[in-house]
Amino acid sequence: MAADINEGSVPAYYREVHQAICSRTDERVPIGVFQRILSRTYLSSTVQNQIAEHVNSADGFLSKVSLYKGLALIALAQQGKAPSPKLLENFIQEFPKPQLGEPKELQSLKMQSVQESPLYLSLTLAELLKKDTIKVDLIPEKKGLFLKHVEYQVTSERFTVSVFRRYNDFDVFHELLLQRYAYRVVPALPPKRVLKGVLTSMSEREFIEGRRRALGRFLNLVARHPVFSEDELVKTFLTFSGSDVQTKLRDACKKLGDEFMTCKYATQAKDYLPADVQSQFSSSRELIRNIHNSFQKLRDRAERMAERSKENATDLLMFGKELSSLGSDESPVPVLASCKSPWAALRRSVKGLSVEFSLLSEKAAQQGRREEDDVVDKLNLFLDLLQSYRDLCERHEKGVLHEHQRALQKYGVMKRQMLSATVQPKEQVSVEQLESRIVQQENAIQTMELRNYFSLFCLHQESQLIFTYLPITAHILGAFVDSQVQGHKEMGEVWQDLHSKLNSLFGDGNGQSPPLSPK
Repeated sequence: MAADINEGSVPAYYREVHQAICSRTDERVPIGVFQRILSRTYLSSTVQNQIAEHVNSADGFLSKVSLYKGLALIALAQQGKAPSPKLLENFIQEFPKPQLGEPKELQSLKMQSVQESPLYLSLTLAELLKKDTIKVDLIPEKKGLFLKHVEYQVTSERFTVSVFRRYNDFDVFHELLLQRYAYRVVPALPPKRVLKGVLTSMSEREFIEGRRRALGRFLNLVARHPVFSEDELVKTFLTFSGSDVQTKLRDACKKLGDEFMTCKYATQAKDYLPADVQSQFSSSRELIRNIHNSFQKLRDRAERMAERSKENATDLLMFGKELSSLGSDESPVPVLASCKSPWAALRRSVKGLSVEFSLLSEKAAQQGRREEDDVVDKLNLFLDLLQSYRDLCERHEKGVLHEHQRALQKYGVMKRQMLSATVQPKEQVSVEQLESRIVQQENAIQTMELRNYFSLFCLHQESQLIFTYLPITAHILGAFVDSQVQGHKEMGEVWQDLHSKLNSLFGDGNGQSPPLSPK
């Protein structure tokens, strides 16, 4: 209970730690500094993550009270207790002292925070979303003399400009992004499917609309990425209005090279990595895999609900049309009894009810669109990001690590050949050539080792990016609840009007509708 922790209830050591790590102008403590304190505790990464979850870190900072809470949880965890805020409730004794060393020794953590380790991302979800919003609209005309193709209008809020792109432009842009940022989460493109007349016009339209949505998600993830967003490739794709954007993109990529060649931290990546980076990577990968599976199920259910809303709209519309058809039948009513049949008057009333059912159909269709735009599409956005992370993990294992192993094997073969050449003298030229090849291979292995560490460096950052996006869950749930509230309210109002209309049309003298079945 952070609210119950104050300066009077904590050991003097807590205050000394706070003074050692906060700045002169701000008593708050950056979350990065607190994470470095956690790394000094030698607690497991699981326990460290639990403690980090229990402290309030609004806007990337801990208040003084939140720091005290964190220090108390660290001390209790070091005593073998599971960190939980419940431990701090009704704590009668003085909070224990965490084993962190002398407060003066912690001042270096504050100095690190001034320079800020490049390994850690300090952006929040709100800051990522503010970077840019990309809108992708379909251009209705299909240009081309012989082959039809689809064109898109891409509008960036950040650059306040609109450009026109074809799918092939997206394809080249995606390919170059992968070349330049092989160690980053590059979202996949939707497939390019050749329509050979097998599909109906409706399914073709649905495919094109689905692809438009997916291209929009791709661009928004790229434009909001903390690294991609500042790249010349991205700026060129979003702003260049010339006729040959693909050539422009390729020229820019040749000039820039891949990220390892241009990042100033590439050769120093090993120095920034935590000692247990491999175990952190494994645990993050497993957790993200589970999150991905759960979000896939949520998306599937949301899609079914949106589809049911659309089907409900169609059924309501057809129901109203059948009522209209029933009421429009002007065939004479035969006299089959002594009393006059009320059907002639009733069918005119029935015909009038089709208006309400048409309105209900429209409201149900709007509900389906809200569910698709506000819920399904947001779920798909996060799923695209999660899938790109899984693809990145595979690239790391099958690419960098595999190539490193092959280079080491090749180096071993060369060393054995060199040893054989010294035992069995050969021509001087062949020995010198072998020595030269060994030196080249050693240089290649050294470069691959540096790339391996840089790949881990990037993976660590991309894992942070996934967790930064996780609060989007609250956005999605809020949009889902809002769409249901709005939809049920709007349809409820129409149903209520229809109920009142039925009472006035078919009710008895007391305003009550006759029973539909005998009692």
